[in-house]
Amino acid sequence: MNKLELEKTANEIRKGIITAVHSAKAGHPGGSLSATELFTYLYFEEMNIDPKNPKKQNRDRFVLSKGHTSPGLYSTLAQRGYFSIEDLKSFRHLDSYLQGHPDMKHIPGVDMSSGSLGQGISAAVGMALSAKLSNDSYRVYTLLGDGEIQEGQVWEASMFAGARKLDNLVVIVDNNGLQIDGKIEDVCSPYPIDKKFEAFNFHVINVVDGNDFEQLKCAFDEAKQTKGMPTAIIMKTVKGKGISYMENQASWHGKAPNDEEYAIAIAELEKVGEALCQK
Repeated sequence: MNKLELEKTANEIRKGIITAVHSAKAGHPGGSLSATELFTYLYFEEMNIDPKNPKKQNRDRFVLSKGHTSPGLYSTLAQRGYFSIEDLKSFRHLDSYLQGHPDMKHIPGVDMSSGSLGQGISAAVGMALSAKLSNDSYRVYTLLGDGEIQEGQVWEASMFAGARKLDNLVVIVDNNGLQIDGKIEDVCSPYPIDKKFEAFNFHVINVVDGNDFEQLKCAFDEAKQTKGMPTAIIMKTVKGKGISYMENQASWHGKAPNDEEYAIAIAELEKVGEALCQK
């Protein structure tokens, strides 16, 4: 895909996120929207995957360590063809397979159940080690929230990954600066994030704008060329990106838009879509 196609796809994924959360009257739009470009790039450009064969042995793996941003992952999987986009409207409903957190047993394309913060990266590290032990070529990607990295288990997993030189592992931190209780530096500052990962023997790539596809491409190309150590991509993003009233507002960490707010959000995204079609 070229940049314009990726931007159009990301815009459609944002519509799916807003639709899912609005339909459920619950969910986490802020961190799903900040990571939309990341989800888009991974699933439409970076990873070796096949929606027709979600369990193929040599596929690349993705673990959503910040599992509460499942609307972002689900909308991406739907756009990529793993299941119907219409199913996003069943998000968090009784008897729906699209639960509030990713479920590997019931959702095509989900490689690891997650939701307990800090645990997803440990699973990803285990997958990367397994590939090394089996001489498999697949790569493992995991997305963490910047609030999530306040969890100690994150650093235990990172210590192990660095010690084992897992260069098939890419840890991505969605550094949108906000968590449920406010600014991350006010709650329990994880800064400097890059220096911490460097101390655990990671190759670190700082992305100034994680909502920019060209910068993401450069980062993932560099990660692929890195040998002998895992890579950490620290990407600065905007929480609630793409919806004017949600951007940089901690209150939209875990809240659903009402009918009026939903209409405004969809109208904004439609406008973006029209502008992209004019390019």
